[in-house]
Amino acid sequence: MTATAARPAAKEGRGRRPGAWTLGLLALVLLLVSVSVAITIGPARVSVPDVWAVVASRFGGGESGLTPLREGIVWELRLPRTVLAAVCGAGLAVCGVVMQSLLRNPLADPFVLGVSSGASTGAVAVVVLGLGGGALSVSTGAFLGALVSFGLVLLLSHSLGGTTDRVVLSGVAGMQLFSALTSFVVMFAADAEQTRGILFWLLGSLSGATWTDVWACLAVLVVALVVCGARAVQLDAFAFGAESAAALGVSVARTRLTLLSVTALLTAALVSAAGAIGFVGLVLPHAARALVGTLHGRLLPVAALSGAVFLVWVDTLARTVLAPQEIPVGVVTSLIGVPAFVLIMYRTRRPS
Repeated sequence: MTATAARPAAKEGRGRRPGAWTLGLLALVLLLVSVSVAITIGPARVSVPDVWAVVASRFGGGESGLTPLREGIVWELRLPRTVLAAVCGAGLAVCGVVMQSLLRNPLADPFVLGVSSGASTGAVAVVVLGLGGGALSVSTGAFLGALVSFGLVLLLSHSLGGTTDRVVLSGVAGMQLFSALTSFVVMFAADAEQTRGILFWLLGSLSGATWTDVWACLAVLVVALVVCGARAVQLDAFAFGAESAAALGVSVARTRLTLLSVTALLTAALVSAAGAIGFVGLVLPHAARALVGTLHGRLLPVAALSGAVFLVWVDTLARTVLAPQEIPVGVVTSLIGVPAFVLIMYRTRRPS
């Protein structure tokens, strides 16, 4: 029996697929509208037509008609930040979908493999300890730290048998280890200003977004979507457990290693650009399942679009509600995510 044997399960929802496509199209339109409107919100007044005029001018559509200052506000400040928020939201939601499926754990999120903690340690090593002698940026340090953490977790889980519970436990161990290293370095080597900056970054911040961050994260997101989307049927098979997936012809070890590596790479890229933004990868997959069901062929794109829209508005709220001060994005996602997650759990609970 081959992996295609898992396809009959997908036929159940075939009649509902047009609804899923319609929902995905609506989510895409909502994302475009959200990005356009979110850019207009701030101290400097900019309209939606102004935003599109600037974008058109940057792609050879003639002059925008705005002053250089207002054009710079749109193109250099607000647009990269808003687009990066959308990319991060989409990426975290996709990682959450894949992790919860592979590990068969509804509480799994993109940071379960210790990637966030490793990224924090790498960033702190660059900022506080001067790792790289000034040649490494904070984002680069965070990315390298995330990869080191994931490598150690992968090695530990493999040596313990490679089962899903061992992967989760290894991730918890790695998370605690690198969190302890980060706290140790900050406590004994950082000054007050460095500590404040590190804390703000650790809680998630999109204030320093650049087009370099956007293109790098977007490239990794596209690769992850292609790889995960191509293995949607295998992800459906994992819903029945690793043994059932193997019986359906899925190469469990290879599929798990490939998808865990892809999600870890995507998480590392997102964390290195925006810090640790919690609850997006935990809550949005459950919300998407409530809308379109559990088949990953439609769950992945709907979760990605939902996560993008969600984080665009969360970031807009974070930068404007207490202006001129900003609230870390991770704080807002947690404040919104906790009650939303409790509500989802109540609505999906099984009767006793």
